[in-house]
Amino acid sequence: MKIFLACALVFSAFHLVPAQTPQASLSPKMTPKIIRVDARPDKGFSYAYYIYVPDKLRDKSEQKKTHTFLVLPNNTGKISDDMGVHDAYVKKEMNNWRGVADRIGVALLMPVFPRSETNWRIYTHALDRDSLLTDKKEFSRFDLQLIAMIDHARAGLKKEKLKFGPRVLMNGFSASGMFTNRFVFLHPDRVKAAVIGSPGGWPIAPADAYKEKMLRYPIGTGDMKTVSGKKLDLKTLRKVPLFLLLGDKDDNDSVPFSDGYDEEDKVLIFELFGKTPVERWPVSQSLYQQSGLDAVFKLYPGIGHMTNREINNEIYDFLGKYAK
Repeated sequence: MKIFLACALVFSAFHLVPAQTPQASLSPKMTPKIIRVDARPDKGFSYAYYIYVPDKLRDKSEQKKTHTFLVLPNNTGKISDDMGVHDAYVKKEMNNWRGVADRIGVALLMPVFPRSETNWRIYTHALDRDSLLTDKKEFSRFDLQLIAMIDHARAGLKKEKLKFGPRVLMNGFSASGMFTNRFVFLHPDRVKAAVIGSPGGWPIAPADAYKEKMLRYPIGTGDMKTVSGKKLDLKTLRKVPLFLLLGDKDDNDSVPFSDGYDEEDKVLIFELFGKTPVERWPVSQSLYQQSGLDAVFKLYPGIGHMTNREINNEIYDFLGKYAK
């Protein structure tokens, strides 16, 4: 088994502050700090989430505007049955991204989803096949739980006279890049634009089959209705701008490992698309282009499983274009 580590992006240009003491729910007197919202199974989510709303969005001149959430799926980078480990990671990342939210004028939302050590084959942080099909309710359908969190936050902020639209920006790298990539395909109606960084060696293909071989989820969309309850909405997906990035030295690949893909999926990916993430990259790009998706693919020379300041600024600029 191999666990894939998310790269910490560089934020030295921004002032960071500690997270606020955890809150049980969104309060009518909520201050412009990082807020923790407890799990609300009755509202559709069984885990906590964090939000941050920049001061400038609370200005009276902004109250008539519709704002946007930037959603960051969590990727702790290791397995643990201790929810405190995942919570601490999310709190740290919220602090890291706070300056970006201020810069592009969005609110942040990040779930505290588990990545279980006991049930390590269910790669929840990547929204893998097992996480959609498992009968273990505690690890099931984190895509739907994330939507419930977004709508819960929107309702709470509406009481603050802050209006947020149902469609969000998303950003993910490594496992959270896989989550973002797959979430966009499952729910294109809920995404304005997305950044997908190094998504585990293979971006999900917008195709049911390739060379007469069926591509089941998450290789492709061949059985998406079976695993998720609905087919790919390609018409809506074509309206979602996507920015997919990879370093040409990046060999971090989830395909060969059983927590990422089943053996039959690994064999098929190796046969059809290549043995490495970089080898598969142009094939993915071609499939996205053939499907008419609004997708930019970039392969960065000399970069491994990481980003740098230049790449980060391109990410921020891309997200900023769709923040309003």
